[in-house]
Amino acid sequence: MKLSLCSEVIAGLGSNLGERHAALQRALALLREEAGEITALSSVWETEPWGFDADEQFLNMVAVIRTFHSPVQLIQLFRSIEGRMGRRRSGGGRYESRVIDLDILLWEERVISIPGLEVPHPKIADRRFVLKPLSEVAPAAVHPVTGLTVAEMLQLCADNSDVRLAARQL
Repeated sequence: MKLSLCSEVIAGLGSNLGERHAALQRALALLREEAGEITALSSVWETEPWGFDADEQFLNMVAVIRTFHSPVQLIQLFRSIEGRMGRRRSGGGRYESRVIDLDILLWEERVISIPGLEVPHPKIADRRFVLKPLSEVAPAAVHPVTGLTVAEMLQLCADNSDVRLAARQL
């Protein structure tokens, strides 16, 4: 008998190029088909670019996914979806505009450190555009390193960038 274990993962989605709402919808459809069951979605938030200058505002949201994939499989799937949707990484680790960005923010209360993946996301506590939607779906989720809840991280976040509900939701 084969035993399958399901994990709850919280993913961040963002887009600031092209038809941003359509990009989020397509990414969610691909995640449903290939990653697992989406059990919760945040609202869509409109935000300034973070860490770089760009004319285009971002749409950001988070999704709670129940998955049978391993961390390596899931991050590879995320990169595959990004590529199929037209994202091209320039290399060098710079922030840049993108059709779609998929990040693993939290994986239950696990700490994962492997090449190409750090969970919890290393900048989770520094980014209001992540914490606002995350606080909608998982305010009591605990950061496994700091012991702070998402709600507490949001209160302590020094990022004062403009994060507002998007006029158009999905």
